[in-house]
Amino acid sequence: MQIGVQSFASRVPPRFDNKPAERTYLLQRLAAACRIFGRRGFSEGLLGHITMRDPELPDHFWVNPVGVAMNRVKVSDLVQVNHQGQVVRGSGMVNPVGLLLHTAIHRARPEVGAVCHAHALHASTWSSFERLLDPITQDACIFFENQALIREPRVVRDAEAAARFAAGFGDKRVAIHGGHGIFTTGQSIDEAAWWFVLMNRCCESQLLAEAAGKPTHWQTEDARWLASVLGSPTFGWLSFQTLWDDIIASDPDLVG
Repeated sequence: MQIGVQSFASRVPPRFDNKPAERTYLLQRLAAACRIFGRRGFSEGLLGHITMRDPELPDHFWVNPVGVAMNRVKVSDLVQVNHQGQVVRGSGMVNPVGLLLHTAIHRARPEVGAVCHAHALHASTWSSFERLLDPITQDACIFFENQALIREPRVVRDAEAAARFAAGFGDKRVAIHGGHGIFTTGQSIDEAAWWFVLMNRCCESQLLAEAAGKPTHWQTEDARWLASVLGSPTFGWLSFQTLWDDIIASDPDLVG
């Protein structure tokens, strides 16, 4: 498969004749998502992890390793782990707490192909209010009625607590974890990464709006319609392609 910019009008999520080809494509997208997060300042030190379900082994997923800056991640750095947290492929270290949370979500949500979490400044700050985002902008309406608020467990130390966290996530696309930050999911890594980028911006927007005054809310009917149109998996996937085009043009080494 050729890597690069395609005509936007012709873009659709690809189909594959074999699993190795699909895995190669997905790993490139995972590495790109990591670099995009790093470039946007979403990673701090050893924090921040993105997981992607393996296309052939549904109880295995791929994750960025601890100790490699997200804006430097390459495909060859990515690590495959099973649901017991054991490294199956790759030689990097993994974040044990991050694996607990992501494993629990992947187990509970077979339709989820990817999960994103990082300590992005505005998302982490907004989470301290333990409130859902309000539909104050068109972008924020995309998450209308599709957010979970998880107050407990506040700290996840074991698999039992992680399972309660996943149960609190329910079937929502995104979750706000009190005092911690946001988690986003998607059928594809492209979709999950786009929701994270967008949701962090919505957190920033609401923080700014509330610092200045009392923002108005969109009407429920309109917010619900926007969520149904602009919040679809296909729209999320398409939106990410603009970020992919930018990062693959500036960082072609990420596929190495």
